[in-house]
Amino acid sequence: MCQLELLSIPPAMEPVSLIEVVNRYRRSFVHKPLVASLLLLLAMPSLADQIVLKNGDRLTGTIVKSDGKALVIKTDYAGDVTVKFDAIQSFTSTGDLNVTMGGKTVVGPVTTSGEDVIVATKTAGPVEGPKASVTLLRSPAEQAAYEKSLHPGWGEGWNGGLNLGFAVTAGNSETRNLNIAFNAARKGFHDKLTLYTNSIYAVSDKPTAVTTANSNGGGARYDRDFAARAFGFVSGDFFANSLQNLDLRSILGGGIGWHAVKNSNTTLDLLAGLNYTHESFSDVPNPNGPPTTYSPSDSSANATLGDAFTHKLGKSTSIDQVLHPPIHLLDSIP
Repeated sequence: MCQLELLSIPPAMEPVSLIEVVNRYRRSFVHKPLVASLLLLLAMPSLADQIVLKNGDRLTGTIVKSDGKALVIKTDYAGDVTVKFDAIQSFTSTGDLNVTMGGKTVVGPVTTSGEDVIVATKTAGPVEGPKASVTLLRSPAEQAAYEKSLHPGWGEGWNGGLNLGFAVTAGNSETRNLNIAFNAARKGFHDKLTLYTNSIYAVSDKPTAVTTANSNGGGARYDRDFAARAFGFVSGDFFANSLQNLDLRSILGGGIGWHAVKNSNTTLDLLAGLNYTHESFSDVPNPNGPPTTYSPSDSSANATLGDAFTHKLGKSTSIDQVLHPPIHLLDSIP
């Protein structure tokens, strides 16, 4: 007698339809990019520069610069953030930084160990120094901008402004006034070039049309530092005034100066020097004529004592003041 026994197939061995196989594959394919994305997001902080403050707060982003007193880090969530350097417990950079400490500059990724800063240079290996000795930190972009500022082209680094004023009055008096002024300055690391020009024109129409002002002026000054606070300068100023029959007044001078105040917002320069002045006139009425007019000229040597003051009120607003009246030394220089 023969007996047949039916064996049950375990669930894992049950036949699977082709549609189910395709669905399982699709679910696995969809989840893999999601998992990879999550892993990448978790790894992102480790790819960014990081600052740990003494109060436990952490900032991640890109270290931009530091002057040894404050450090700027660019974050994705708050833009540029500035923190006091002495409030930092530790910091690390994933990319190269230009670090100046102990009087020398090294380049490489930076980390800290206790109160020391370690720069992993490519040529000299790890360079270590006290965190308190760090005077400058710059990212590659900041370093490139700094090096470019040391040797700007003549068409670069200019700042200036144009002032235009026009006024009209009517009634008992009828007048028209036009004022134009322009100034520009180009600052290098050790020098500065300043240009300026101004023009004033005014007319009174009652009872008859009379020109009451017509003058033009302009000039330039070039400064060159030869010490941290001391500099030399040369200048040229030129003026004309038709109401004074002044065709041209030329003032050429030079001297030395002292940066009494010099910071990012305020500068005060004290000046001392000598200048040569030449004036030429035309059609000056001759009280002892004939002839009824004559064209005199004269020259003189003068001393220069004065100051130049600039204070920034904002990104596009500043106060400028220049005072250097001539002190006559010699007249009638041929």
